[in-house]
Amino acid sequence: MTNQQQKQSPRPSMLSSSSSQLFRFLSNFLLFGLGLAVGFISSFYLKAIPFPLQASKISFLSSPPSPVLPPPSPQPVVPNVTSVAKERVGLKGYVEPIKVMHDMTDEELLWRASMVPRIKSHPYRRVPKVAFLFLTRGPLAFSPLWEMFFKGHEGFYSIYVHADPSFNESAPEGSVFHGRRVPSKVVKWGQLSMMEAERRLLANALLDYSNQRFILLSESCIPLFNFSTIYSYLINSTQTYVSSYDDPGPNGRGRYNIRMKPRVKLQEWRKGSQWFEVDRALAIEIISDEKYFPVFKKYCRPSCYVDEHYLSTFVSMRFWWRNANRSLTWVDWSKGGPHPARFGRLDVTTELLERMRNGSTCNYNGRTTSVCFLFARKFLPNSLTRLMRFAPRVLGFQT
Repeated sequence: MTNQQQKQSPRPSMLSSSSSQLFRFLSNFLLFGLGLAVGFISSFYLKAIPFPLQASKISFLSSPPSPVLPPPSPQPVVPNVTSVAKERVGLKGYVEPIKVMHDMTDEELLWRASMVPRIKSHPYRRVPKVAFLFLTRGPLAFSPLWEMFFKGHEGFYSIYVHADPSFNESAPEGSVFHGRRVPSKVVKWGQLSMMEAERRLLANALLDYSNQRFILLSESCIPLFNFSTIYSYLINSTQTYVSSYDDPGPNGRGRYNIRMKPRVKLQEWRKGSQWFEVDRALAIEIISDEKYFPVFKKYCRPSCYVDEHYLSTFVSMRFWWRNANRSLTWVDWSKGGPHPARFGRLDVTTELLERMRNGSTCNYNGRTTSVCFLFARKFLPNSLTRLMRFAPRVLGFQT
């Protein structure tokens, strides 16, 4: 072999070195590609797994897993004792409502007022009160006289005023009449609405469990005695005072509707003054009556004058044995006509007031007395000045 041939032939050692380098390069490239593929697949897999599970797997690889604890129990809510005490509806709010205004319908009111406790003893200190029910069309012209009458006797009386809904004036703060108007409806003379208003007044007054006697008055009524005398007379009375008598004439039996039979018969038909005074037991019976009142509502129309016949007939039929059959409100019918005589400023004299106070005899708790009327009507607003002048000396009012 010539020198030229030797130079052109490759050496075995050189071939072996080149093959080894190529193998290492290919091996590293394959490992790199494999690692890249594994990383890509792992990343995709971990993203598809919910986070809590991912964290669990990762923590398992790095450190022993911590025990899984149950969620903490909710802490009991401790009520604010102060706020609960303020919102608490206790016994006092139930037996003696602070406000007389409410949003009850007549049906709801009568139902609520008809509730009677079965336990006779009272779990609270109760002072018996007289409820004065004023059925008016507008303002109370004699409110200054009544203010003088009530002065110094707080806690022994309650006042309820049923005025026409169109009357928007209110008594000033500090007046005994302030805030004493009850939810009212329109009242028309001689119609059923008159009796409905009287029942509405009674029902509102019955919500106060301390009210034991209930007297119906108008805006033209005045008291004939001082508060102490009237309070004692009513609270200690063993009877109720609903005028009831049989009038055989056209203005009595002549108003009877034969379709009231058999619930109300002609011989049971009675007439009387609408200005009543009743105790709590009878007041509850009146507002709870579902037997006779619907009959009067249906058949005592319009010339029947339901306010002159319903109570008189109802009480005579059901509770005659504890009723005095007379009214405590003095009225002069001597001049005839559908309305009683009216008294203006010049009519008010000492003699007139004394005749109203002591000009009759009647029975009171089984004995004869000259104190038969505690109130009188019908006085005109212009008589107020003279009445205020006579009140301390003749009527015994405090000044």
